[in-house]
Amino acid sequence: MNRSHAKVSVLVLLQLLFYSLCSNGQGLLEGRVFDLDDGHALEGAAVYLPDLHRLNLSDATGHFRIPDLPKGHVLLQIVYTGYKTEVKRITLGDSSLILEIGLSQCVIEGPEVVVYGTTNSSLSETSKNIESITAEEMKQNGALSVSDGLSKLPGVSQLTTGPGISKPVIRGLYGNRIQTHVLGMRFDNQQWQDEHGLGLPDIGLDKVEVIKGPSALLYGSEAMGGVVNLVEEKPVAAGQIQGDISTRYFSNTGGISSDFGLRGASLKKWWRIRLGEDSHADYSDGNGTRILNSRFGSYHGKVGWGYSGKHWVSDNNYQFGLSNFGFLMEAGSPMALDGRWSRSTDLPHHTVLMHILSSQNTFYLERSTIKIDLGFHSNSRQEQEGGNRVSLNMLLNTYSTNVQWKKPFGNKGEVICGTQNQYQTNANYGSRTIVPDAHILEASVYSYLKRTFTIFTAEGGLRYDLRNLHTFETATLNSPGSDMLPFERLFKSLNGSAGISMVPSASLNIKFNLSSGYRSGNLAELSSNGLHEGTMRYEIGNPASKTEQNLCGELSTHYEGSLVSMQGAMYLNRFNNYIYLAPTGTQYYGLDIYRYQQKDAALKGGEASLVIHPEHLQMLRLEAGYSHVSGKSKEDDSNLPYIAANKINTSIKLIFHDGHKLSKTYLRGGFDYVFAQNKIAQFETSTPAYQLINASFGAVLLKKMDLGITCKNVLNTSYYDHLSRFKYFGIRDQGRNLIFNLSYHF
Repeated sequence: MNRSHAKVSVLVLLQLLFYSLCSNGQGLLEGRVFDLDDGHALEGAAVYLPDLHRLNLSDATGHFRIPDLPKGHVLLQIVYTGYKTEVKRITLGDSSLILEIGLSQCVIEGPEVVVYGTTNSSLSETSKNIESITAEEMKQNGALSVSDGLSKLPGVSQLTTGPGISKPVIRGLYGNRIQTHVLGMRFDNQQWQDEHGLGLPDIGLDKVEVIKGPSALLYGSEAMGGVVNLVEEKPVAAGQIQGDISTRYFSNTGGISSDFGLRGASLKKWWRIRLGEDSHADYSDGNGTRILNSRFGSYHGKVGWGYSGKHWVSDNNYQFGLSNFGFLMEAGSPMALDGRWSRSTDLPHHTVLMHILSSQNTFYLERSTIKIDLGFHSNSRQEQEGGNRVSLNMLLNTYSTNVQWKKPFGNKGEVICGTQNQYQTNANYGSRTIVPDAHILEASVYSYLKRTFTIFTAEGGLRYDLRNLHTFETATLNSPGSDMLPFERLFKSLNGSAGISMVPSASLNIKFNLSSGYRSGNLAELSSNGLHEGTMRYEIGNPASKTEQNLCGELSTHYEGSLVSMQGAMYLNRFNNYIYLAPTGTQYYGLDIYRYQQKDAALKGGEASLVIHPEHLQMLRLEAGYSHVSGKSKEDDSNLPYIAANKINTSIKLIFHDGHKLSKTYLRGGFDYVFAQNKIAQFETSTPAYQLINASFGAVLLKKMDLGITCKNVLNTSYYDHLSRFKYFGIRDQGRNLIFNLSYHF
């Protein structure tokens, strides 16, 4: 064969491959959605295929139709406000699949589809403890950020440096022991520093899921305490273009938060664009004291586009963020004598610039699927001392890939084999360095198996990881003659997970899970050698640190009846080589010297929640939740740092009817009680108990406008939260905050 014939053959093969990927499918899903009690049609029910990013709304007769679908096993979710969400696993083929779907009225709309790894699953089909909160709920609670919104969940708190800088704490663990997923990829924004917040907005989100407990099997390094997964908003129905604009006002900070979004979809394509902005002045505590330079603000943008063909589904997204967070300043400081509602960034502050680009692709083969995800994340962090003087300037670039093969076994089981890889580069460009320039490479292989039987689902698997960390000579930190020289380390770890989820009846779900996790020390823990200005300590890392490993066992139950829903969980999380910071008893020019060390430790605790939703009084909903966690060193029985105090959250909500369904008009009051925390680590301070009262109201105006009013800390209570880093300076948390939210849909 000559070259011209070879070129033609290659072109023909490429054309055939492209045609097979993009040609129209033959599968058709259609059916009817109706009220299970009286049989009347439900118009506007959302019929959603999350694996395929396809959504359709039922018409006036309750009918829906979704054509051009690939062959395979996928999840189907039907959502209608005021009705219990229905989740089914269906098989699509070459011919039509016709379904009759009856929904029952219920204030509790679950069960729901959750994401574990890159796989969509019904909540009862996984042994992992997964809880979620919608973006709408976070707004109703008056949340300032994703971390703030998650803190309402049992077992979840937030570590804060003022209201603008916060990161989630799951069962006593935070920072590099919690993995965050954004746009399908692992998110890393130098979270090893306590005053480095998550910095993620809630714009363009459908919900946020929290996977509690170690999840190294499908997530890899650092998923030791859990995973925070940000789930993006659903596409609109084919042939529609929808938009919305919203604004919120926060009385305590004079803050304004606004965002605008536009989404559209054709039969096989979808797109979206969303822009948002936040601007907050300094906050005031319950005594009316202004906390100088606690201001913060940000700009965010998202663009997404996708395609769903016969053999190929592709979801592509870009996210941008620019944020400024002020540094705390002493009262009376000449630099901070500006206006009460000033947002000026002339004072010392963090500036964080991020770019995230991801592409998630699923290829449907004859009897299996292949998923290929690619991602890039650039995070630039600067500390500006005021007057445009930049001291700290770090750039962290992350490149990630995830390749996964999934083979289903009918509607009852599946096996997944895959590899995850990540490459990071950290570079310093400022006059001051905290951690060295470094390259970090991670590679892994894993296998996961799940099988559903009559009344239970069993799942488990193994994973092997390699992590290579190489630091380079960095001025003022590890130059020749320094005690902390450049180094290269290779970390290895074998992890696994096994669990069972039993459904002995329609109202009861019992789960047991045993999982492990791991991480190596971060750059600060391995290579610090200097002043930590936030706490005025001289910190020294330990480049010889061993791999930190944990093993957690958990038992959880969930009961859902016509009157009440209850759930509870107990867990024991044991750590080998837990990394911690301890004083040495020596000083360097008047500064106490601290070194990173390791010891075995254990965390244990539990959560419980109760929801009362009378079947014959559906407008009433009573909620209560309790969470407890304690952390101890196995070596000397000392307390671990930053362990949240026990807390009780309660609320009563009235939801009003609109015809056949519950409307978005509601009235809610809440009472939170946080216990005193006296079980503290060596350099912590105890905090007394406190209670907060909250209230909110929401309504729909003119069918297209949503109005929400929330009041946090109604009584203007003056208090310290144990996980506030400001408490060390005698600074109290935020006082009363009245929040107005107005959204318009078009």
